[in-house]
Amino acid sequence: MAKASPAEQLRLLDLQALDSRIKALRNQARTISNNPEIASLADAVAAAESARVSAGTEVADVERELARAEADVASVVARMTRDQQHLDSGKVGSKELTALQAEIVSLQRRRSDLEDVELEVMERLETARTRQSEAAAELETLHGKRRELEEKRDAELSVIGAEQADTEARREELASSFDPALLAAYEKTLSKHGIGAARLFHGTSEGSGMQLSPGDLADIRKAADDEIVYCPDSGCILVRSDEWGS
Repeated sequence: MAKASPAEQLRLLDLQALDSRIKALRNQARTISNNPEIASLADAVAAAESARVSAGTEVADVERELARAEADVASVVARMTRDQQHLDSGKVGSKELTALQAEIVSLQRRRSDLEDVELEVMERLETARTRQSEAAAELETLHGKRRELEEKRDAELSVIGAEQADTEARREELASSFDPALLAAYEKTLSKHGIGAARLFHGTSEGSGMQLSPGDLADIRKAADDEIVYCPDSGCILVRSDEWGS
């Protein structure tokens, strides 16, 4: 069983303080990394991107519809122009003249109908383009919010990472100064119970926060000063101060 002088055991509290700080920094980094606001914005961005794509698809569909409507009008106008030119040539008989005139009247009605369709499609296209612009603006706004949160997160993680690296370096330096057997006992306890060492102060274990029973205190009084004793509740090494049992 490992043994250590009271002064050496007392130094375990410094090691525990560094380990506690490292654990706190890791938990803090984990919490910051799992920012629910960023996760929520990621879902919102995905939804906004889907809306933007849908709006773009609608615009493309209506643009094709408008192109067809414009082509239909152009085709009727071209036919009317040819008929009118034929009429104006003076080379048609009376029967053909009547037929051409009737066709031109029919084409004019057809042109009016097609232009109404064309106007309706143009109005729908304007509405679709407005939705597309709004969807794009909403997406850009959400991207901006997410970038802002991510930049804030990364800055906080950078600060935490720097402190953690410094704390781990100091921890490694301090740990290397301990007797290997004592360090092994401490690290085994730390790994098993989540805390390696804590002070026993006025009969209370600072590892568990509980007052030790008279029987447990009596057993500790029997132990030599250089003997390693453990908290009966938390399992950590108990470091006895001068007033530990008072």
